[in-house]
Amino acid sequence: MRIALDAMGGDHAPREIVRGAVEGLEYLGPEDQLLLIGVRDTVQAELGAAGANDARLVIEHASQVIGMDDVPVEALKQKRDSSIVRMATLASQKKVDAVISAGNTGACVAACQLRMRTLEGVSRPGIAVVLPSFHGPIVICDVGANIAPKPFHLLQYAQMSAAYAQSMFNVERPRIGLLSIGEEEVKGNVLVKEARRLIKEDARLNYIGNVEGRDLFRDMVDVVVCDGFVGNVVLKLTEGLAEGLMKTIAAEVARESRDLAPRFKPIIEAIWARHDYAEYGGAPLLGVDGICIICHGSSNSRAIKNAVRVARDCIVRRFNDELGRKLTRAPDA
Repeated sequence: MRIALDAMGGDHAPREIVRGAVEGLEYLGPEDQLLLIGVRDTVQAELGAAGANDARLVIEHASQVIGMDDVPVEALKQKRDSSIVRMATLASQKKVDAVISAGNTGACVAACQLRMRTLEGVSRPGIAVVLPSFHGPIVICDVGANIAPKPFHLLQYAQMSAAYAQSMFNVERPRIGLLSIGEEEVKGNVLVKEARRLIKEDARLNYIGNVEGRDLFRDMVDVVVCDGFVGNVVLKLTEGLAEGLMKTIAAEVARESRDLAPRFKPIIEAIWARHDYAEYGGAPLLGVDGICIICHGSSNSRAIKNAVRVARDCIVRRFNDELGRKLTRAPDA
């Protein structure tokens, strides 16, 4: 298999991206390749600094970089030789089996949608993030690809996310909840109410009804569906809350007893590791004709390493083939 990685995308690119690629080689076979797309001299220097000398790492030169604060559509037009555009183009030409980027999310989504196109019947792709919880992983879609969806888009997000939970986490019949401001069916805006009707009518889905934000970690759902604006807020709030709680607990333990702190440190680190976004690597852009893994902008080498693992798993399990069989086609498809 061949996996393309945007070496220039992310707050800590290219160093953390390249180091993550080197670490991610442990998930690949001797005949596989990991293409590092970016400015050749810069990427080569980082490989040298990491002491990497593996034939499976191949540099694909791209002379331009789309910044995290660039306007996506304008950037794609003005920077046609950027790492993101080159990455999506390789995927569209079937020269790579998966692509990974921690760069500008809007540009990555747009480039993949324009170049790779979508699966037959899909109107708008969605980003499906895995939220760790005490009871196991929860898939939430969308978290930023589509901030103004139509009800039908949410139906497809439910279908695609359920398929992802089944394929990647072996959840036999994922419980699906629609994020709203109350569990009662009368609660929610027009989008939520119409999406509820569509999701409820699909007998293949194990739809449990509306869920509130606090229900995400109560072992009530395996999949949560929402629009991209709300999903992104939930994602960032959850990340900040988890980090804040870990720091508070660690500080209180240290304040209570200096002798107690060293004993609690391994426990706190173990809990944090299970709830750190880096453990899950990246989020698949569900609905595009190919495997695209979108990583957190602040991804470190561990997150990139795990993104390589996620991409490999999607390829090996032929996830997109399965996805196409479970979709309700868009009305205008």
